[in-house]
Amino acid sequence: MAAHLKRSFPLYGQILMGLAIGTAIGFLWPDFGKTLQPIGTAFIKAIKMIVIPLVFCAIALGISKMSQDIKQLGRLGALAFIWFYAATGVAIIIGISLNQIFHPAQGVALEFTGTLPANLASHIDWTKFFLDIIPDNVIMAAAQQKIIPVLFFAICFGLCVGAIGEKGKPVIRGMEGILEAMFKLTKGIVATSPLAVAAIIAWAIASQGTTLLIAMGKLIGVFYLGILVIICIFMVILKLMGISPLYTTKKILEPLLLGFTTCSSEVTLPVHMEILERNGIPKKVVSFVIPLGYSFNLDGAALYQSLAITFLAEAYGLHLDFSQLLTILVTTLIANKGSANVPAAALVVIAVLCQSLGLPVEAIAIITGVDRFMDMGRTAINVYGNTVACVVLNKFGGKHLADDDQGGNTKIGFAQ
Repeated sequence: MAAHLKRSFPLYGQILMGLAIGTAIGFLWPDFGKTLQPIGTAFIKAIKMIVIPLVFCAIALGISKMSQDIKQLGRLGALAFIWFYAATGVAIIIGISLNQIFHPAQGVALEFTGTLPANLASHIDWTKFFLDIIPDNVIMAAAQQKIIPVLFFAICFGLCVGAIGEKGKPVIRGMEGILEAMFKLTKGIVATSPLAVAAIIAWAIASQGTTLLIAMGKLIGVFYLGILVIICIFMVILKLMGISPLYTTKKILEPLLLGFTTCSSEVTLPVHMEILERNGIPKKVVSFVIPLGYSFNLDGAALYQSLAITFLAEAYGLHLDFSQLLTILVTTLIANKGSANVPAAALVVIAVLCQSLGLPVEAIAIITGVDRFMDMGRTAINVYGNTVACVVLNKFGGKHLADDDQGGNTKIGFAQ
């Protein structure tokens, strides 16, 4: 019976119900709604509790995997690394730019309760900026929730674990065990999100009225405009390579729709790989680029995260100067990598960004209320982005890996 109810009323449906209930409470019983803020705060504190160990293990494991794959595939791995970071960087810049153009949070004036980190001054001290990235005590940095130094250490640690081969396997297994435990804890925390969303939205509506709901609707619209911009860029790239963008889109329609409707990259992975192989991209290229891409090439997630954090900053009246925009770019670029297999990954990355900018904890729950509407789009664009990555990397770095077991099949489909 419980399993049947879970299938018939999934978590996103519960979150939407929490959003509706919170809205009703905020409008009908505003005094009561204002008292519910501590429930949402408790939820966000629980999310913050797992951010450091979860992100550290996810990033270190992902980097160690990439290090091993680069050793195995050499040039393709290096090109993949460059492409993934370039594509993610473009997506982040698009998100920041769209917020600067359309200002979806305009008119919202949430109470700002956070404080800015000391290194986010009104001008850029480049020496201090780069020195602050290197932790002199990583334990202290983790205890103080200093995300960027922890991420830097995780990258270095992951590279070294991948480089020491067999001796690193016990460390990898240990981190995998920690990560699995954190997954379990994260799922338990996220299971309470409908209640937290109801409480936070009730408080927000009681305090802010309809301006917040209108702003969140604008945020969704701007996000899908960003999705359209990224799709156009991908289509131009395919066209410049002599490949039909419409034909390619038609071929991968099944994983695109699966990703859009289920919001799950895991569901699309086997179907996506099979379609790419069937259309002539070598199995060795597909088996390397696609699984790696689902962890390191999250263009839709990067767009969402950068747009969401700039939206929240504007809603709280925080004027983002160049140094703070640079912090968003660098932090998202790092935290976004390896987060595909993390439960509620977007929520975790936005939590990282909120901590980096000193935004108040309730900011994350406000975004959670409309997360499902944007999760569909970002999962689908992740599928599209990984398709383009596979085609591009096959053309420029994977032809020497053509499989000998393809039985003489020379039909390449959209791969050329």
